Amino acid sequence: MNATTGLLQDKVVVVSGVGAGLGRSIAVRSARAGADVVLVARTEATLDDVAAEVTALGRRAITVAADITDPDSAAKVVTRAKQTLGRIDTLVNNAFLKPSMADFAHTDHQSIRDGIELSVIGALRMSQLCTAELADTGGAIVMVNSMVVRHSDPIYGSYKVAKSALLAMSQSLSSELGPQGIRVNTVAPGYIWAESLEGYFQTLAEETGSSVDDIYRATAANTDLRRLPEPDQIADAIVFLASDMAAAIAGQCLDINCGEYHH
Repeated sequence: MNATTGLLQDKVVVVSGVGAGLGRSIAVRSARAGADVVLVARTEATLDDVAAEVTALGRRAITVAADITDPDSAAKVVTRAKQTLGRIDTLVNNAFLKPSMADFAHTDHQSIRDGIELSVIGALRMSQLCTAELADTGGAIVMVNSMVVRHSDPIYGSYKVAKSALLAMSQSLSSELGPQGIRVNTVAPGYIWAESLEGYFQTLAEETGSSVDDIYRATAANTDLRRLPEPDQIADAIVFLASDMAAAIAGQCLDINCGEYHH
């Protein structure tokens, strides 16, 4: 269905960390809002499928297999975007590294370094590479963070280190790039109800002798809305922050957790 909302009409959106979950939703919802999309991931496994969804909506899509922790590989993304689509209006830093899921006493320090390298340095590198183009278009950067910045569950310690650093960096970057007309904002999703979380709940259900529905209800009971956010709902908030409707919003973090944490 070639239907768009027009919020990002004829803009170019670069999305890192494109996969089957949130990355896909960001790309497709951006296309539905009228944008052409640059799809970035370390491997090309899912890029072609997502590109097909974008083009089915009547928008252009280019795929770039790149590792944003590598300067030359990251620079290739911007070069391809400029050569093929001619401009960059939005950068969505969505690259993700699965957290250690262990407390600090049982976490290898290298996993913490790897998280910072991707979530913080990688996002900063992409932001710096896109700055000149974003300044030309009066564009926006949206950082995808996590609700781990709102709590201190020990098993998410290493993940919180990286995501807290990302939030601090994003705020400073907003102050630095704002005078150039570039808005930098952050979204902090809660649990995202998608395939990977369902798999995790399945494991928990088997360990506890319950069901996935039981685990879902118990988790959702901690939210005001008694449900968990879905990828498209998070992507729609990102589209809003990238659009002109958010023209006066800069340096902010929008929590998207169905009311699990208040900020």
